[in-house]
Amino acid sequence: MLAYLQNFADDFSVFNIFRYITFRTGAATMTALLFVFLFGPMMIEVLRFRQGKGQPIRADGPQTHFKKAGTPTMGGLMILTGVVVSALLWSDLSSPYVWCVLLVTLGFGSIGFYDDYLKVKGASSKGFSGRARLSFEALIAGAAVYVMMRAGEGASATALTLPFLKETVIQLGIFFVVFGAFVIVGAGNAVNLTDGLDGLAIVPVMIAAASFGLIAYLAGNIRFADYLQIHYVAGTGELAVLCGAMIGAGLGFLWFNAPPAAIFMGDTGSLALGGMIGAVAVATKHEIVLAIIGGIFVMEALSVIIQVTSYKLTGKRVFKMAPIHHHFEQIGWTEPQVVIRFWIVAVVLALIGLSTLKLR
Repeated sequence: MLAYLQNFADDFSVFNIFRYITFRTGAATMTALLFVFLFGPMMIEVLRFRQGKGQPIRADGPQTHFKKAGTPTMGGLMILTGVVVSALLWSDLSSPYVWCVLLVTLGFGSIGFYDDYLKVKGASSKGFSGRARLSFEALIAGAAVYVMMRAGEGASATALTLPFLKETVIQLGIFFVVFGAFVIVGAGNAVNLTDGLDGLAIVPVMIAAASFGLIAYLAGNIRFADYLQIHYVAGTGELAVLCGAMIGAGLGFLWFNAPPAAIFMGDTGSLALGGMIGAVAVATKHEIVLAIIGGIFVMEALSVIIQVTSYKLTGKRVFKMAPIHHHFEQIGWTEPQVVIRFWIVAVVLALIGLSTLKLR
């Protein structure tokens, strides 16, 4: 919205600052942070009053988690409102990529909200039907990818780029919609599986958002893209503003989610944030890099897949408990040890992922 003021820069030089994505990204970060700080306590009280018993706790989970019973969930509403308000205020709304990413974020957030609602109201202990949930996610992601594909230029719009290789691409054609939707749905559900300990998911999400904010800025700038020999995607620079908003809202949420958590983000937040990161990765043509930067999320998702597959085929479990963060709790790591060590791994993976921008 405020980005529109750059059109008056020729007449009023003070408005020239709105032309800079870096300025608007920083402003979006601060706006989202302040929004969550100001309205977070009120939202927590409302959710606590509405939910009563709060987030259901797994009966077969670590015993240390039982003391968290009654903690309200759906804290993702705090994050999403901060992100959306800040994004609408500071991003250039003429960019189709901005609307596609917001579509995925709000669409996945709505699915997560319904899932959380069923759980806290006792309508279903497992929440939304898995098959139905995946179907809705795929429809939303597929629609967003199709629009992004149409907004792209030439054959590169449907091409899969590979890290460390500057010329090699895999042309997917119309199947890029399927691939892109798979990336977005996978990212959303991987972050959802990671959200099991206080602060465990939100910090790696912010690390990924910072990484992809930089990638979006570089991929959307023809000079930087040419220098780094990455694929230039016109208009994706604006996604840095959305990533900045995610970081700000995430920091605000972490203030309330730090141990002992006053609120959980729930599926409302984890599905939406994961889908948002996945959508930015697809828009910037860095889908494979997402698997590196978001390695923590990949590891969590794989641990569940391995555990379920092994149990169905052999009747034996590979891990003491899945997702894998619970496995480490079961072998003696305290919750803060698991969380902080996973944060460290997330930083290292982000640095490895960002190195692909130059090592080509």
